Amino acid sequence: METRRVVNPQSKNILITSALPYVNNVPHLGNLVGCVLSADVYARFVRQRKENVLYICGTDEYGTATETKALAEGVTPREICDKFFKLHKDIYDWFDIRFDYFGRTSTSLQTEICQQIFWDIFHNGYVTEESLEQLFCESCGRFLADRYITGTCPMCGFEDARGDQCDNCGRLLNPTDLLTARCSLCKNSPVVRKSDHLFLDLPALKDQLEKWIEKSSVKGDWSYNAIHSTYKWLNEGLKKRCITRDLKWGTPVPLEKYKDKVFYVWFDAPIGYLSITANYTSGWKDWWQNPENVTLFQFMGKDNVPFHTVIFPATLIGTQRKWTMLHHISVTDYLNYEDGKFSKSRGVGVFGNDAKDTGIPTEVWRYYLLVNRPENADTVFSWDDFAAKNNNELLANLGNFVNRTIAFLNSYFEARVPEYELQELDERYIQQVDEELQNYLQTMERVSLKNGLRIAMSISRLGNMYLQETAPWKWMNSDKNRAATVLVVAVNICRLLAVVLEPFMGAVFSRKIFAQLNIPHTDETNYIPDKFHLHLVEPGHVVGKPFLLFSKITTEQASQLRKRFAGGQLKESSPIQTHGEEALAIEMRVGRIVQVEEHVDSNHLYICQVDLGEWGGIKQVVAGIRNYFTKDELLGRTVIVVCNLQPACLAGVESQGMILTAEKKGKVHLLSCNGSGSPGDEDHNYHDVENKHDEGTTESPKVGTLVTINNTTMPMVPLPILDRKAFQNASKLLKIDAQGHVVYNKKYKLIAGTQFVHGSGAQENAKVR
Repeated sequence: METRRVVNPQSKNILITSALPYVNNVPHLGNLVGCVLSADVYARFVRQRKENVLYICGTDEYGTATETKALAEGVTPREICDKFFKLHKDIYDWFDIRFDYFGRTSTSLQTEICQQIFWDIFHNGYVTEESLEQLFCESCGRFLADRYITGTCPMCGFEDARGDQCDNCGRLLNPTDLLTARCSLCKNSPVVRKSDHLFLDLPALKDQLEKWIEKSSVKGDWSYNAIHSTYKWLNEGLKKRCITRDLKWGTPVPLEKYKDKVFYVWFDAPIGYLSITANYTSGWKDWWQNPENVTLFQFMGKDNVPFHTVIFPATLIGTQRKWTMLHHISVTDYLNYEDGKFSKSRGVGVFGNDAKDTGIPTEVWRYYLLVNRPENADTVFSWDDFAAKNNNELLANLGNFVNRTIAFLNSYFEARVPEYELQELDERYIQQVDEELQNYLQTMERVSLKNGLRIAMSISRLGNMYLQETAPWKWMNSDKNRAATVLVVAVNICRLLAVVLEPFMGAVFSRKIFAQLNIPHTDETNYIPDKFHLHLVEPGHVVGKPFLLFSKITTEQASQLRKRFAGGQLKESSPIQTHGEEALAIEMRVGRIVQVEEHVDSNHLYICQVDLGEWGGIKQVVAGIRNYFTKDELLGRTVIVVCNLQPACLAGVESQGMILTAEKKGKVHLLSCNGSGSPGDEDHNYHDVENKHDEGTTESPKVGTLVTINNTTMPMVPLPILDRKAFQNASKLLKIDAQGHVVYNKKYKLIAGTQFVHGSGAQENAKVR
């Protein structure tokens, strides 16, 4: 049974929330980095510093948008919420967001706690009753909630302002303020009718609220954009804010006169932090009514600030109860996409459920979003920049350092960390790494996440500089002890990098380094130390096998992805080579095996490094062909590789593709495209090339060449990412014909450049797998 986190009076207790994502929207990359991902970074950091942390979040499920979407789809609001709750949770799981609890606001505890807070402010005199002039749509037969009214902003003239806020100038509005108002549902002009509503009396709470803001913003070191947005509200003058709406889907108002109304979502939603915690633990008040022992950190985009620094705190103050109030608020500006904004309706930009389908690992997405985090100004997601940072910072800097270190230990020290004897140069680098660690700790404690990532990567750069300056490979013949010392320092830097980068890149990434270090990844081992020293990986420890942490993103791939997410892709035909009624969804390319190692934990697996040239660089493929080929028979061999296969962990080692073979009656043959005739030479026999290295011809295709069907041109958008089961289903249409060619659907030949793809001696009707 899972242990619930409880407040420990003897330690530092940190409560973390991220803005509750609205349930019926698919989050895009900007939404992710603005709230749940940024909060996850800080939560991981303080966990790894051995603090007592509770990170909660959940879907915001009440309100107009849910009710209206349910009407449009002919389902209940609950069914809409159930559908999108799962979608959100799946996205956050894939991005390796580690909540202690991810809940939802449409619960009985939400009703109970929200109504209790209302009764407190009601009895304390901070709720007033007023008659509102509201817009009523006679065509729809209903009062229109704010967000379903659009019109021209009276302040800036923006023609598509919502009834509650203008997205252009940011001012909060009342629906009747809009010029030329119209119903968003039917586009007709609504009429004005009166309706009684309840209001939070912010002016009556102004003095108490301002004192709290002045104290908390300084003590908690609020981000600049949070302070600016908060004081903009205060300087414009606080007004009474309506807290009820004419809806059915929401927290009911517990007054007989208002039994047909619910609480306005922005009165109700922040209380969701409390109710979600209450659904996690019956001891929720120990977290939320314990300011002496709990410190609250909140993460969100800039458009949510006033509700967390003005309305919600004023509400809590108005209850006259003791609450754990906001300490630090971390706010992001907007992440835009290429030359514009994310738009689900127009198919522009990468949304949470799209990222997984690109085949790019979680840790690369996390890294780019955080190194590009819009902390003080809007930033832009660019595919060119995405590829450049992956290739130059992750692959060439971080991945290169770890790979060189582990590979060197395996090659020259039998994978065992040697004894060492430090020299002045070593001690200087150790001191520099420690200085960066101290800078990192101070920066992260200030919740300066972007700078924290920059400092962590500078440790990796120091490691590469150290290897270059000491050049251990030069000492192997003349002074192996000198090389040993260098490797001890380097492998300890690897361990440090794993832990200081985990907050940003997630446990999926850090486990890969821990696996190469042969150290279990647990809460006990995954701590961030106070000081850098050489006891993180002790002499005598045996490290694991090296494998590649990152793969290159080519210019071609970046271009394809840019086109794929440039707009309208939701309506495009499937990017699959089609002949007749069937379609082939497998992306195959020519590769050359440049390194082969035996898998230490499996008798039938090889770990192969396969060169895919400019298209894909070196990819690691774990292949179950050890019982059929020797390492010498594979090394240097041209093969056909599946490149749109979901990466998988096989016996503890990541495989980034599949080497294709033809199999019949227990005989296995590698697919290839060398030593064959060009298309048109139908009678060419390939049986003489079995178990030989590819001899190559002047027409041999380059590594990275795409395999096509009868020279059909592939579209410039990536094929879908396939899991193993989907690949097995797709590959059923691939067989060996009587001439030894690989054919699709019994008649279409596979071609790489000017060469047929063949089975290297496979029998007719052999299956491709």
